[in-house]
Amino acid sequence: MSNPHVPASDPRNDASLVYVDGRLVPRGEAVVSVFDSGFLMGDGVWEGLRVHNGRAAFLGAHLDRLYEGTRAIDLPLAKYVDRDAMTAALYRTLEANRMRDGVHVRLMVTRGLKRTPFQGTSVNVGPPTVVIVAEYKVPDPAVVARGIKVFTTHVRRGGPDVLDPALNSHSRLDYVTASIQADKAGADEALMLDPHGFVATCNSTHFFVVRGGEVWTSTGRYCLRGITRANVIRLAGADGIGVRETDFSLTQVYSADEVFVTGTFAGIVPVRDVDGRSFPEGAGPVTARLQALYAAAVAAECA
Repeated sequence: MSNPHVPASDPRNDASLVYVDGRLVPRGEAVVSVFDSGFLMGDGVWEGLRVHNGRAAFLGAHLDRLYEGTRAIDLPLAKYVDRDAMTAALYRTLEANRMRDGVHVRLMVTRGLKRTPFQGTSVNVGPPTVVIVAEYKVPDPAVVARGIKVFTTHVRRGGPDVLDPALNSHSRLDYVTASIQADKAGADEALMLDPHGFVATCNSTHFFVVRGGEVWTSTGRYCLRGITRANVIRLAGADGIGVRETDFSLTQVYSADEVFVTGTFAGIVPVRDVDGRSFPEGAGPVTARLQALYAAAVAAECA
């Protein structure tokens, strides 16, 4: 297994401080109540961010998505913690841990405490729960260089009338079961199809193919509005690389020239195998070009 999302443990994280509702507490003491909405119902949203040179990359876009998600599920985050306060909490956490580079942040918000286990929000009491976990965590460069294996799972991405896949919610059991199936098949990521049988996305990354020099990705109707995905589409277009957001099938994946995935944690990672169909190890010419463009964009963002 070579999943870029499973980095080696870093002992520096053992002494890290975690932000929990305004307090910075040692990692081993960072807990939430068993009556928290996130624990009971998976009721909340979250963001993952990369930190370079002491700055959270593309923070504005991440906060846009976070607060849009809370509004969509009627979670009154802004009433208690506005964007400025959330930004201050994030940087307070980084500064307390003296973290500047090679850092990944998980920013989590739930609807907060319930007075009794029940789905309805009428039993919620108090403000939302806000947790910020900052860790020294970087992808394995050997994995990024070589590429990963992907396996198509039977678990489909649902439509917005079930659980809108555009929401970055804590409700992730479908992704977990997809990931388990990929693990059992000896792969690193699960490729998920949409309800019509077209390629949607992976369980934790966004999926791209290169065909005839063009970059193809899904329509986006059945996947999270990925920050890295959007940046790659923008950078490719600006550099003269053709981009299609379109329906395409596994047949078109298997006959592609290059395959890669994107995500906040690892950036752009080549795919060397999809369902046993082999692709060249390492980044192909278009993937490598996009990796360079993305690295430059991150450096400029965090200058």
